[in-house]
Amino acid sequence: MSDMGDATNAPDARDVPRARDRMRIVIAEDHYLVREGTRRLLEDTGEVDVIAAVGTAEELLDAVDRFRPDAVIADIRMPPDHHTEGIAAAHTIRATHPGIGVVVLSQHANEQYAFALFQQGTNGLAYLLKERIGELEELLRALREVSAGRSVIDPRIVEVLVGSHIRTVDAPLAQLTRRELDVLRQMAQGKNNRNIAESLSLSESTIEKHVNSTFAKLGLAEESQLHRRVTAVLTYLRYGPNMAP
Repeated sequence: MSDMGDATNAPDARDVPRARDRMRIVIAEDHYLVREGTRRLLEDTGEVDVIAAVGTAEELLDAVDRFRPDAVIADIRMPPDHHTEGIAAAHTIRATHPGIGVVVLSQHANEQYAFALFQQGTNGLAYLLKERIGELEELLRALREVSAGRSVIDPRIVEVLVGSHIRTVDAPLAQLTRRELDVLRQMAQGKNNRNIAESLSLSESTIEKHVNSTFAKLGLAEESQLHRRVTAVLTYLRYGPNMAP
């Protein structure tokens, strides 16, 4: 059961002054305990205002139209069919409200769901495993990133994506050095060169060289914008050696 009824009695969020530095979030999750638990965890951080918490994809789209949040957290499976309603809703939201970011949560470390989410572009989208609800800083980071139009992919998904192809000896990934693979993994998680440099304790100029050499070996054009880089990585990982340069 959804608690959207509480939200429908509230004034339109566009007419309500925004709390300084707080993200305005809509949560869509059909399981009441998970929905309310996520709401309380986020609100307790003092960084988030949950302006609506709903239980279906239809209610989610209605809440987005009415409240225009900074970002949305959507379960991958919701009524009516419990299939990939969260992904479909994410695509609709990004098409109709491109300034609103979407974090899709899933219990499944399945690269096919990630491909389905990002197939129309990665701007303002994140794919995280539901276990990140218990890792608030990771969830908050994802919300900040998608609110700014960037992308995030759960590290476990990145490992699945990279690992499924590196085991193929003839795959282009086999040409990469260990350090280049480290950079590729970090890049696919949505990190920029500065973040990668900090994570790997290297200089930004060194990371830039690794990025350039990685894309050269993969036959992919170097892109300066983060979401394009992630798209290129996902495209390569999806099609592997059969992808045209």
